[in-house]
Amino acid sequence: MKQRIITAIIAAALFIPFVIYGKVPFTLLVLAMAVVGFYEILKMKGISIFSVPGFMGLLTLIMLVIPKDWGSEVVQAIGYSSVLMVVYGLMMLLLIYVVLVKNKITFDEIGFILLGAFYVGLGFHYLIETRNSGLQYVVYCLLVVWTTDSGAYFVGRKLGKNKLWPEISPKKTVEGFVGGIVIAVIFAVGMQAIYPIVDSYVSLIFITIFASIIGQMGDLVESAIKRHFDVKDSGTILPGHGGILDRFDSLLFVVPLLHFLYLIGN
Repeated sequence: MKQRIITAIIAAALFIPFVIYGKVPFTLLVLAMAVVGFYEILKMKGISIFSVPGFMGLLTLIMLVIPKDWGSEVVQAIGYSSVLMVVYGLMMLLLIYVVLVKNKITFDEIGFILLGAFYVGLGFHYLIETRNSGLQYVVYCLLVVWTTDSGAYFVGRKLGKNKLWPEISPKKTVEGFVGGIVIAVIFAVGMQAIYPIVDSYVSLIFITIFASIIGQMGDLVESAIKRHFDVKDSGTILPGHGGILDRFDSLLFVVPLLHFLYLIGN
């Protein structure tokens, strides 16, 4: 626990100034985190990011992560009209590579690389777009994710009796799941009182409940992936916490959701 707290303090001290400042430094930091996260997910599958398909997957990831204005400039510079065209071209090249190497890398592995690029890439892309929409939205997202995680942990330890999903995450409980939602709502209401981000408290409560649930599902998804590949953590870059995906798994689900609900990016 001591190591987790120390790492969290150091990581927050490094991360928060980038969040506050935003702009290019924040974008580059998020891009770097996305690359590490992609490396982690490929490593679970035993695919090297320095292999030909790994590198092509990395290019796909980068195209998906970069903000819209950067993406437009990149695709125009290489003669295309949209990021989707470039991503589709990279996907076709990956599939052609399967033929060229005579199935030494399989269709399943190419599918894993592409799904990993979309899962990690779009999640971090929307984190950048969230910051570009306003600091208050990033603060809200982080607040919901962090308070949900902390609330679920402490309520689960104190009151937890009924296992939530033991096949996926043996320590999580139904009480912790609900407790995380309640704590997130309390803190979100507090933020709304200080700095309103939506028109009404009713809207805020419903959005926060939904975001908290989706965030916890994101955490369970990461747990399911790790359990499938029989690894404890996605990486070791954050001592006591694991890897980038271990810390940002919930956020990768929450920030796209808030864009899809039109809370952000209107």
